[in-house]
Amino acid sequence: MTVALNIPKVWEILDRFKDFCQSKEWKTSKHEDWVMADNKYHNFLWVRKVYPSTFLKVAMNHKCAIHEGVSYQVVKTTYTAWVFPEKPPKMLVKTVIDNEELLKGTAIYDLSSVYAGKPLCLRLNETDSVVFREFEKFLQENCGIEIRPT
Repeated sequence: MTVALNIPKVWEILDRFKDFCQSKEWKTSKHEDWVMADNKYHNFLWVRKVYPSTFLKVAMNHKCAIHEGVSYQVVKTTYTAWVFPEKPPKMLVKTVIDNEELLKGTAIYDLSSVYAGKPLCLRLNETDSVVFREFEKFLQENCGIEIRPT
């Protein structure tokens, strides 16, 4: 039997996390899901499904758009977190594990169990991103979600 949890939607979690980041004096965006800490951009992408070829192109690109006034600036991202409300394909996890560059700059958060009623997030995070470590701590302390490696 699955128990319904009072877990916010992914975008609400990210909005709350960005609010938390501002208390650490990290720069965030109201419209995009990135955090700048230690002069490095940490980008959060939340997707239900992604094709492996699209994942690889985006993951290897290391860019994100930053809204500035009426225009956008494209910046280099150091880290990208993929947040999945549905189970990501195993191939994506394998792709990251098998590629040293991706492994150092990419994290994957599988929240599918959370939305199925079990407060558990499987994660692949071998980055040295202070923001992603804080995100994991935030999920545990503010959302009651247990973090386990994939």
